[in-house]
Amino acid sequence: MKEIKNETIEKMDKALASLKYELNSLRAGRANPKILDRVSVDYYGAMTPVNQLANVSAPEPRMIIVQPWDTNALPLIEKAIQKSDLGLNPGNDGKIIRIVMPQLTEERRKDLVKTAKKFGEDCKVAIRNIRRHAIQQLKELEKEGMITEDELKQAEADVQKMTDEETKKVDQTIAAKNEEILEV
Repeated sequence: MKEIKNETIEKMDKALASLKYELNSLRAGRANPKILDRVSVDYYGAMTPVNQLANVSAPEPRMIIVQPWDTNALPLIEKAIQKSDLGLNPGNDGKIIRIVMPQLTEERRKDLVKTAKKFGEDCKVAIRNIRRHAIQQLKELEKEGMITEDELKQAEADVQKMTDEETKKVDQTIAAKNEEILEV
């Protein structure tokens, strides 16, 4: 029973970590090198993430610098960034790629808030699925006679409490991201 609870909280924490990773790829008002984490380059026949081909940094609030270790990869990285769904326009000087982050319009900010909320809802669905799976496992233990009905009820209550706490964390994470996005 204890293993089920530990496994459940571990899975819920992973769902929350995944949400935070997804939110990092959303572009708020300032430059964040993590938005390029999802961009992959066809480098010698293998799809390779940009952050494995180059040093990605944000020296200024509205600029990202991509400095490839292999200068031959420069045009490949530039094309991959242009083709991505990020809406960025990279410029290259032969050694590095500079990406100036355009100022977000109010409409774009609202779209980003909607996207963040969607990520949050997806995370909540994942957490509820984890809860359902844990409760199923507990009911099977009760059927097999390994725990009593009272222990089952208590364990279900504990799992529900964990679910509520994780859901609250999701809401707080989304609220913080929305505040960051709407900040002008």
